Amino acid sequence: MALPVLSSSAVKFRRVLAHFPQELSLAFAYGSGVFRQAGASAEHGETNMLDFVFAADDAVTWHMMNLLKNRSHYSFLKFFGPKKISTIQRYGAGIYYNTLVPCNGRMIKYGVISTDALIEDLFHWKTLYVAGRLQKPVKILAQNENSRLQAALVSNLKSAVTAAFLMLPESFSEEDLYMQIAGLSYSGDFRMIIGEDKSKVQNIVKPNIAHFQKLYSTILQDCPQVVYKHHLGRLEASIDKSPEGQFTQLMALPKTLQQKITALVNPPGKNRDVEEILLQVAHDPDCGFVVHQGISGIVRSSSIVQSAKTILTAGAKKSVTYSLKKLYKMTKGGLKKTP
Repeated sequence: MALPVLSSSAVKFRRVLAHFPQELSLAFAYGSGVFRQAGASAEHGETNMLDFVFAADDAVTWHMMNLLKNRSHYSFLKFFGPKKISTIQRYGAGIYYNTLVPCNGRMIKYGVISTDALIEDLFHWKTLYVAGRLQKPVKILAQNENSRLQAALVSNLKSAVTAAFLMLPESFSEEDLYMQIAGLSYSGDFRMIIGEDKSKVQNIVKPNIAHFQKLYSTILQDCPQVVYKHHLGRLEASIDKSPEGQFTQLMALPKTLQQKITALVNPPGKNRDVEEILLQVAHDPDCGFVVHQGISGIVRSSSIVQSAKTILTAGAKKSVTYSLKKLYKMTKGGLKKTP
């Protein structure tokens, strides 16, 4: 199964891509500059910062080439060279961001991640940072023939559906499912407390149901617990909430999430294997909450380190500017809901 490439003109995004070294295994654009969010005007989308992620097989070489082309994009770290930049990239979520970069008349932010780190996150949810971005609609701009990366992209979507099923009630709507999936990578993210609009997940999902359908329709059609009535644009789900059903789903979760759940449930000093602990969780009426706590644990640690890294990768001035923009968006979202 190939990851769907969302249609509509990507010319302006490809023009941005042309400014960078082309040795990429994957490049995509995401966020409010690409997909309209609820409460934002069409003009607002045209002025929002454009967000990109670039995956490179050899991050050191990519940064070396990018320093030759776009040295001004980097903070003071450019003086330490591509090896040091790549070392810093590995901390936190394994991604290095250059932010508030003027390009083709727009402000852009782009993150660079190694292909191996991306594949590990997609398969195992090591940080759920870039994997979380790819659980929501994105605009794929470039992708090479790496079959392992392709398998990892699909695996990430299947894992998102499995985790959502565990946290949702027995029956739910299609919108409920996409809300749950879109919220996975925000669970435990301290920026949702300060720095992000509290209704961000709802704002992402409601105007983009068709994009979520395109992303997940094949997986849902192949899922025995779901009757997916694509011609009616809705699904009917009846999830097996028996201990046996939940155990099967828990065993299908990514490795890092299984480990987080195990650490939450297993008392210190007890050495029980993962399968035994997950069987115990499957019998717990609060199984969905335990899964949510496990996801929050992954996101919390990676988001804190990644945000702290911004001071180095963006520099102090850009860090303050970027943070103030986020706070402005958060307060604006809060004011809209005030009667």
